[in-house]
Amino acid sequence: MSTKYKATTTDEAYFITITTVGWIDVFTRLNQKYVITNALKHCQEKKGLEIYAYCLMSSHLHLLCKGTDGFILSDILRDFKKFTSKQIVKTIQEEPESRREWMLDYFQKSCEHLKKDQKYKVWQGGYHAEIVQSNWFIKQKINYIHNNPVKEKIVTLPEDYYFSSARNYAGLDYELEVILLDLF
Repeated sequence: MSTKYKATTTDEAYFITITTVGWIDVFTRLNQKYVITNALKHCQEKKGLEIYAYCLMSSHLHLLCKGTDGFILSDILRDFKKFTSKQIVKTIQEEPESRREWMLDYFQKSCEHLKKDQKYKVWQGGYHAEIVQSNWFIKQKINYIHNNPVKEKIVTLPEDYYFSSARNYAGLDYELEVILLDLF
């Protein structure tokens, strides 16, 4: 397996994008958003994940992050995706969801070609990790992450989107703790 876009080191930060299969808009309901933020909190507390910026969109998650304390980011992300896949499917099955049958069918069909036996595939393979190599890169990626909901015309200002670290950087209440970087 190629390591070109894998986060295989423990001493560097990465820009990560994790995307649902077929870019399905899974995270349109609060219960699904909380599946992701609660899992990220767990990874921060128990798996050495440091998050510097994030934004949860309807079909994908952007992170500027790093594995610490001997934890390798690729392992953290593997566990995160495995756990959240199960939780997302469980939430779809147990809570109100008008697209239940369609989504579960899509997730089932998405894993038919896989060699390993699994019932549902929620996340696309990989996560396109780009290593952080400069302050310019950090600023550019944080700007990109925070402006994602603005570009999609969900909000007018980045800090108005609740599931984004733009709120942390703006000094507003937030859902997920991040390590603030000096962007000047």
